[in-house]
Amino acid sequence: MLNHILKYKNLNIVIALVMTMFFSCNNNFKKIQNIDVSDNEPIGVAENINLTYTDSGKVKAILKSPKMYDYSNMKFAYNEFTDGVNLELFEDGKKSVVISDYAIIYNKTNMIDLQGNVKVTTHSNDTLFAEQLYYDQNKEWLFTNKPVTFRTGQDLINGNGFDSNSKFTNAEVLEITGLITVDE
Repeated sequence: MLNHILKYKNLNIVIALVMTMFFSCNNNFKKIQNIDVSDNEPIGVAENINLTYTDSGKVKAILKSPKMYDYSNMKFAYNEFTDGVNLELFEDGKKSVVISDYAIIYNKTNMIDLQGNVKVTTHSNDTLFAEQLYYDQNKEWLFTNKPVTFRTGQDLINGNGFDSNSKFTNAEVLEITGLITVDE
């Protein structure tokens, strides 16, 4: 009888240990998944990016960049292009180009921050030069409060700020500091 009671107690102890181990492992599963990912490290790095975006069989955009860091593991997820971007956009057979030394895309807000030698050339050859330019993908809106130079037609406009829709149909240089009209 004593032998039977000891076996029963041992079985209960084993079950308790197994259940404790099971629940403690289950609670730490997320920690184990992120064991090699530091809070400040990217979850991935892509090199020599040449991404073509198509819609209905037509090329809509081509993105090229030497390097992209993927921080989608962060609470405020983003992708960082430390060595710049070259983006070609196509609409109705017409091409526009966006170039910058650095770019960051914030996934949750759909905001793009372009920095360093930013140049946007539209299909109609209007060209914006800026130190920094933001693009709100949801509103399809470009803006900055930094110095800009905007070439449109024969006008070369300098100012401190810029606002426009993505098609440049209502482009506006803010706080104009200079205007030069070039005769052709």
